[in-house]
Amino acid sequence: MAERYSSFAPGGTRWLLQRITAVFLIVVLAMHFFLLHFVNHAAEVTLADTEARMQNIGYFLTMVLFLWAGAFHGINGVYNALVNQGLSGTQKKVVLAVLIVAGVALVGQGTYVALVMSGMI
Repeated sequence: MAERYSSFAPGGTRWLLQRITAVFLIVVLAMHFFLLHFVNHAAEVTLADTEARMQNIGYFLTMVLFLWAGAFHGINGVYNALVNQGLSGTQKKVVLAVLIVAGVALVGQGTYVALVMSGMI
């Protein structure tokens, strides 16, 4: 039988956060689909409706956490998949830096849009 290799250290912080964000994303994604595809059909969703939902602090915080969790989960997963495929040395450091910059830009822009839509800015 082939040995199983993972760049995640079982029991490590990134390993745990990957699992926690996965569960959170599944729950919030289910809520998102239910609210925006079954309760309100996608064709009926307007910018004004989105702004109204974002003014609810609970909804706003959930969506911002959804963005942050999704960004972390995706970037951490891509990085570890590349490491598992043999990425090492300078290439590993460059990829990590690019992913971090892209993640910070994504989370920063998404948080800014959420703040604007909520009327906080």
